[in-house]
Amino acid sequence: MTTTDTPLRTVLGDRTAKALATHLDLHTAGDLIYHFPRRYDERGEHTDMRELLIGEQVTLLAQVQSVNVKPMRARKGNMLEVTIGDGSGATLTCTFFNQAWRERELRRGVWGLFAGKITDFRGKRQLNAPAYQLLRADATEDEAAEEIEEFAGALIPVYPAAQAVPTWVIAKCVRTLLDTFEPPADPLPATVRAHRNLAGIGTALREIHRPTSKEALFSAKYRLKWDEAFAVQLTLVQRRARAAAAPGTARPRADGGILEKFDASLPYELTEGQRHVGAEIAADLAQPHPMHRLLQGEVGSGKTLVSVRAMLQVVDAGGQAALLAPTEVLAVQHYRGISAQLGALGRAGELDGDPGGTQLTLVTGSLGAAARRAALGKVADGTAGIVIGTHALLYEGVDFKDLGLVVVDEQHRFGVEQRDALRAKAARPPHVLVMTATPIPRTVAMTVYGDLETSTLSQLPRGRSPIASHVVPPEKPAFLDRAWKRLREEVRAGHQAYVVCPRIGTGTGDEDEEPPSDNDLARRPPLAVTEVAPILAEGPLHGLRIGVLHGKLPSDEKDAVMRSYAAGDLDVLVATTVIEVGVDVPNATVMVIMDADRFGVSQLHQLRGRVGRGSAAGICLLVTDAVEGTAARERLDAVASTTDGFRLSEIDLEQRREGDVLGASQSGRHSHLRLLSLLHDAKLITDARHEATGLIGDDPDLSRHPALAASVAALVDEERAEYLEKG
Repeated sequence: MTTTDTPLRTVLGDRTAKALATHLDLHTAGDLIYHFPRRYDERGEHTDMRELLIGEQVTLLAQVQSVNVKPMRARKGNMLEVTIGDGSGATLTCTFFNQAWRERELRRGVWGLFAGKITDFRGKRQLNAPAYQLLRADATEDEAAEEIEEFAGALIPVYPAAQAVPTWVIAKCVRTLLDTFEPPADPLPATVRAHRNLAGIGTALREIHRPTSKEALFSAKYRLKWDEAFAVQLTLVQRRARAAAAPGTARPRADGGILEKFDASLPYELTEGQRHVGAEIAADLAQPHPMHRLLQGEVGSGKTLVSVRAMLQVVDAGGQAALLAPTEVLAVQHYRGISAQLGALGRAGELDGDPGGTQLTLVTGSLGAAARRAALGKVADGTAGIVIGTHALLYEGVDFKDLGLVVVDEQHRFGVEQRDALRAKAARPPHVLVMTATPIPRTVAMTVYGDLETSTLSQLPRGRSPIASHVVPPEKPAFLDRAWKRLREEVRAGHQAYVVCPRIGTGTGDEDEEPPSDNDLARRPPLAVTEVAPILAEGPLHGLRIGVLHGKLPSDEKDAVMRSYAAGDLDVLVATTVIEVGVDVPNATVMVIMDADRFGVSQLHQLRGRVGRGSAAGICLLVTDAVEGTAARERLDAVASTTDGFRLSEIDLEQRREGDVLGASQSGRHSHLRLLSLLHDAKLITDARHEATGLIGDDPDLSRHPALAASVAALVDEERAEYLEKG
């Protein structure tokens, strides 16, 4: 019998096993049995060819509509052109060179599975020499009986495949495996299976690959989704239980301290949300075990003020607080902003400082040697109660006297190891507050940050102005001219503007942006700051004071540009996403985002949060080449239609591979969320959380459920468990 540990070579032979290992990283029977179909095709229900993208690897169920053999013009030989359709009205051309013999089997009316890469030839999409498997429903017993048996069922599994190992080869391998496969003992406790009406593991694994009906397939998927959700939730509930028992240092609020003076000096009232969240954090800090809290809120909702109050509470209790920012621009902004907020309270020891206050210090990679020594001295002897910095805080030689609180701003911009390195600088585990202005859907928060308490700021402070967003589309070229005129109108009214580009420019290294996808490679290069700025200066924005900002500028130059812009000495700042978070210039009222379709939904929402931060209304113009009806255009229309960050976060999740949230993108390995949808399986995840909480309450280490513990270890492997553990 074959078990999950059986090497594939003993079941399938050396040649096939080598292909599966080389191209799909599948080595054991367990690897293959958990390599689930990505979808199921039915005759009469076909993939819409109109949705296919250039560069995409596809497997299509389609019908041959026409076949044509013609000589090639440029060289000897012939070309076979086969037109296939999917029933939607769209067609695709398959081309074969010097293979006219295929005309005998690719007859008009035949259905088949066609696999390959979508390419573009003279504006028409095609598959060049695709692999194919014909579904010969009219065949006799002597004609391809094995293929007929393979696809006799109503539901045809389509697997994640490779060019050298197409989906029908995987299907045959799975069928061979299932003939001798002995499923493992079911790891789920019988009480959980009965309570949630879950199929047995053996039945689920067979039906996911060879479904006997749609109902059986649904039941199999539900059980296997449950396993994924339950494994993650068990890991997170264990993590939270250990954190609750871990020793820490209580940092209770002190009467008459810096925090009390700071609150009394504020020129405005805290919002109800800020008061509520502040009370939650204050209570956490007063406990003798480390706080682990996620603070999420819309751009401009006042998260920084909440974090400052938390840091002051820790300072009042004799500790230090560190604020970790993802970029030097943001770290400097935080340093200046918090210094201004604290005033004399942040200048203890100086002539105009409050002797009962504290000191702030900034630690970045660009500090000169003397300034760095001075800053690190203040950190080490505790003079600096609040330390603000970039990843430079993580380096060896940065030592705290008593690190009591770590605040991580825009936590998604940091790797797990970076956050963990800062926490390790404390003698005892410090309190941790991670902040994000990217709203997180509830199921993502529950699945990725399930070991954290979550606080949300949804209310904007008084004085924040509305932001109107509009798409500037390619079919209306006059709109772009109007966009530049609108920008000039805002400048004439005494305001300022941003122009954002996705790329820095030629030869700069372009570390501000993501690498291009296959589809991007088929398009023109993204617009660049260093190319767009001179065009604007000589053209539609001639006469305006234009500055340039991107991550490759020397630190002193970046600082000078931001100072000039904040002081109103520049009218327009042409920048990359280096301004995405934390930059606060209340006089900026308009933002033009070039190649807006090259940015993600959450990133666009973050960017436009840089305008409308004062008393004047903001406007965001999304310039794009994306035409109506495309996914990119629909994404931009969604951003323009709402400023509800939580709704946009769900749209963003729909567009991303959900498995990335478990750290797959950081580890570079397979995603282990194969079936679970964080967007669509909210109730299942909630139910799994409830069951996990009860089970861990009775059996914290799963010592009474060894099979379940082993299953969790397999689904949430050691690397991902560490990711969740540190996160």
